[in-house]
Amino acid sequence: MPRPTGNVRLKAARVAAGFNSQQRLADALTQHAKDMGIRGLSIGVRQVRRWESDTPPWPQPDCQRVLVQLLGQSMEALGFTPPWGSDGPQRAQQARRTATTDGSAPLGRRTTLHRKVAAAPQPSTAGADFMAVTRSHRRLYWSVAPAELHPAVVAHATLGCALLPETRDLTRREVATAMAETYLLAGRIEFFDLREPTTANDTFLLALQAAGEADDALLGSAIIAHMAFVPGWVADRDGALERMTAARTYARRAPASAEFLAWLDAVEAECETRSGSSRTALHLLGHAEDLLAAGNEHPSPEWLDWFSPARLTAFRGNTQMTAGHLPQARESLLRALAAMTPAEDKQRSVVYGDLAAVEAASGNPEQACEYAGKALDQLAVTWYATGMDRVREVRRALAPHQTERCVRDLDDRLYDWSTTLSALGR
Repeated sequence: MPRPTGNVRLKAARVAAGFNSQQRLADALTQHAKDMGIRGLSIGVRQVRRWESDTPPWPQPDCQRVLVQLLGQSMEALGFTPPWGSDGPQRAQQARRTATTDGSAPLGRRTTLHRKVAAAPQPSTAGADFMAVTRSHRRLYWSVAPAELHPAVVAHATLGCALLPETRDLTRREVATAMAETYLLAGRIEFFDLREPTTANDTFLLALQAAGEADDALLGSAIIAHMAFVPGWVADRDGALERMTAARTYARRAPASAEFLAWLDAVEAECETRSGSSRTALHLLGHAEDLLAAGNEHPSPEWLDWFSPARLTAFRGNTQMTAGHLPQARESLLRALAAMTPAEDKQRSVVYGDLAAVEAASGNPEQACEYAGKALDQLAVTWYATGMDRVREVRRALAPHQTERCVRDLDDRLYDWSTTLSALGR
C-alpha cells in the first residue's frame, strides 16, 4: 500500500510562504486573525496537522478567511473540498472521503459524501422536488417528536450533498437553498430539542456553507443568528454579540422584512437577558415592537415560522421576569398566551413555564404549580426540551415550599413514568 502523502497543496503553500514548520504556520495564523480583527480565534499546531492530513476537514469560516488572506490562495487551491464536493483536481480523491467538522469526529450521519461523477445533470425539477420535502419537514417540526424527525431531516440534507454536484444554474441554487434550510432545521432540533449545542453549532456551519452556495444572504443571516444562541445560552456575551453583528450585516444585504428584523432584536435580547443585561434587552424588545408596528414593504420568507408578535410578547415577559418586574411579566405572558395560534402550541410550554416562574417568585406556590402542570400537559402533546427546562427551573425555585401538597403533586407529575421517559429518551 502506498504511504499517504497528506494535503500536499497546503504543505507546499506553507513552505512557499516561509513557514517551515506546522507550529510556525499556526502561530502566524493566530496572529493574522488578530490583525484582521477576528477576536478569540486561536489556531494550534494540532489543527494545522489535521489540515495537512490525508483527509483534511473543511475549516470553519473564520479559519478560511485567515488561511486565504495569509497564504494568498483559494481554499480549493489549498487542498480543501467543501462538504458538497468540488470540480477541482482533487475531486475524484475527495469523493471517497468522509467530511468532518474538526478532523476528530466523522459526520457520517449527516454528511457522508460518497460522490460520483454524474453522467448527466439532474433534471430541472430536482430543485423543486427536493424543496418540497424540506417544506414538509418544516411543518412536521411543530408536531412530530424531535428524536423521530431528526434522522429524516439529516438524511434529507445528506441527499442534498449528493444532488448538489449534479445540478446546474437555477436548480443548483434551489437545492443549495433547501440544503441550507434543512441543515438549519437539524441544528434547531439539536439545540432546542435535543440539547446538543456543540453538535448544533457544527450543523449550523454546514447550513451557512450551503446558504453561501445559494448566495442567500437572508437565510445566512438567520443561520448566524441561530449560532448566536450557542454562546448566548452560556452567558458568553461577546461571542453572541459578534455573531449578531454578522447576522445583521448579512440582513442588510437582503430585502429583510420588518418581522425578520424584529426577530433579530429578539434573539439579541435573549442573549442579553442570559448575560444579565436586562435593561439592554428590554430596549431591544421595544425596538422590535416598533419595527412590527411600522412594518415595511418586504414580505417574510416562508421559513420564518418560529416567530410572531405573540412570541415577541413572550420574549418580553421572560426578560421582565428575569429583571424582577413581576407584575409586568405576568401581564406580558398572559397576553402572549392569549394571542398564540394552535400552530404555536409547542411554544406554550415555555410560556406556561415562565408564568409558573413568575408566580414562584411572587410567593404563590399553588399558582406556580398550576402553571407548571399546564406546561407538563403541553409537553405530553408536543415535546420541547426548552419547555421542560423551564419547568425544572420552577421546581428548583419552589424548594422552600417542597413540603406543601401542591409541590408534592407537581413532583408526582414531573417524575412519573411518562414524563421521565420523555425527558430521557427524546
